Amino acid sequence: MTEELAAVCKELRLGDLGKIASQVTFQNEAQYLTDVLRLVAANREIQRVERLIRQAKFPVIKTFDCYKYHPIAWPKGFDKEQLLSLDFIESKQNILCLGAVGTGKTHMATALGVKACSLGKKVRFFRMSDLAAELTEKHRAGNLTKMLKQLQRLDLLILDEVGYIPCDRLSSQLLFNVISNSYEQQSVIVTSNLQFGRWNEMFGDDRLTAALIDRLVHRAHIFSFTGPSLRYEEAMKGEHLNK
Repeated sequence: MTEELAAVCKELRLGDLGKIASQVTFQNEAQYLTDVLRLVAANREIQRVERLIRQAKFPVIKTFDCYKYHPIAWPKGFDKEQLLSLDFIESKQNILCLGAVGTGKTHMATALGVKACSLGKKVRFFRMSDLAAELTEKHRAGNLTKMLKQLQRLDLLILDEVGYIPCDRLSSQLLFNVISNSYEQQSVIVTSNLQFGRWNEMFGDDRLTAALIDRLVHRAHIFSFTGPSLRYEEAMKGEHLNK
């Protein structure tokens, strides 16, 4: 590629054109240009998905390729095909995953988030304690409104480990604001080891907890993860093999 052509590609944000063009076999001008532009478009789509996955800030990338559908009580009238279609995102519905630790809740939530990114959706993953801490920090710094607007632009918000660490009054109120803003405006996936009847232990306010749960469960698909810990089972298998 000449320096002049490289400069034009840079100006048009086609920096990868030179590398791609060298990979395409020339038969005629129309075919060559079409094939090059198709590869550029495909490469840009890959980069866009990679960027969305980075911005989602998943702690670990998980997909459904290796997912073990553990003993799960599925919502009535909602099956695997519907879940993997991600139609719930288009419908602004929620997915709530409740059950003991190690039963595959976070894996499912992450895999849904990664799949959503692959379809061009804006996703953000938070452990609830991390989101509570960040909201509190932004509130005290006077930057809360900016963060709330950023969260509202998401297609899917994932809140993991809801219930592991109790919240103080301010954090509970700030988290309620996030859930309230998302109500019928975007989809939320929640994972929790606590049944709803114990969420007041986490938020410390019965009225706030009831209002928060009401917004989450309306138009939600609730999964109950009923099996033993997958991590424990894998650890025991490893211990058995080492004997």
